[in-house]
Amino acid sequence: MTPQFPFTAILGQEELKRCLLLTAIDPAIGGVLAMGDRGTAKSTTVRALADMLALARIEAPVVDLPLGASEDRLLGALDIDAALTQGEVRFRPGLLHEAHRGFLYIDEVNLLDDYLVDLLLDVAASGVNRVERDGISHQHDAQFVLIGSGNPEEGELRPQLEDRFGLSTHVSTIRDVEQRTEIVRRRLLFDATPDLLIEQFRAQQAELARSVGEARQRLADVTVTDNISEAAIRLCIECDVVGHRGEIVLIRAARAAAALRGADEMSCRDLATVAVPALRHRIPREPFESPTTASARVHNIAARTLRLHSVA
Repeated sequence: MTPQFPFTAILGQEELKRCLLLTAIDPAIGGVLAMGDRGTAKSTTVRALADMLALARIEAPVVDLPLGASEDRLLGALDIDAALTQGEVRFRPGLLHEAHRGFLYIDEVNLLDDYLVDLLLDVAASGVNRVERDGISHQHDAQFVLIGSGNPEEGELRPQLEDRFGLSTHVSTIRDVEQRTEIVRRRLLFDATPDLLIEQFRAQQAELARSVGEARQRLADVTVTDNISEAAIRLCIECDVVGHRGEIVLIRAARAAAALRGADEMSCRDLATVAVPALRHRIPREPFESPTTASARVHNIAARTLRLHSVA
């Protein structure tokens, strides 16, 4: 197998890494959207997740949907070889079958064909992939965590698809010289001798895998009090979030955050930790508003609302 860059060796992009871990703990959060600058290790971070989850004994494949993939490759289709050589009408599974109970990763998600977007939205909503074509009538479970990345300068993401992502993070270029120097050192070391870098981070990988595995087992026992639910709802109201998906994702993500820190009960601290990625893509936006400004608005509203709620 091709060695993967260790998840714990990735410097920076803390919010993206945390969002990925939370969805690994609770896949029902609904996925992660990572938009931002080119060359900021978005794809590397997502692909590094698979090895770490394997260490945690979590069977969750990370499947890539290549840009330009066909409908047949995504959904599955008639097995032409079986039809021609054996005269059998047989279903050949697609990427959605491979991604079941795992992660479907779409790089350049904002450039995805509109028709494939509609197909993905339908399957993501139902959890079932139904194929009726070419003499094939087949259906199978297709429950997956959708992860998308892209550069917003290359195209906007359809609002219907954006809303389907539970968490959204903006990935920007690191400006710190020391961090950038260390990023280069680790990348060059991995390219030359991947086993050496993997060995350097073996202990950290094992510790993170242990924490994620335990959090996933603990998740169902984390208490969500009425007080915390009310705080989450008040926060969504203050942020002018439309619909009710926002508070559901907010509470799920905060519960996963509580499980990851080893707590038995959620707190306002957990809500504050996940408020920005859970709500930044669900608030009304001003024309030409930058992702940083939108994030700051959610952060400030969350700090004020949750502080007042905890005092009350």
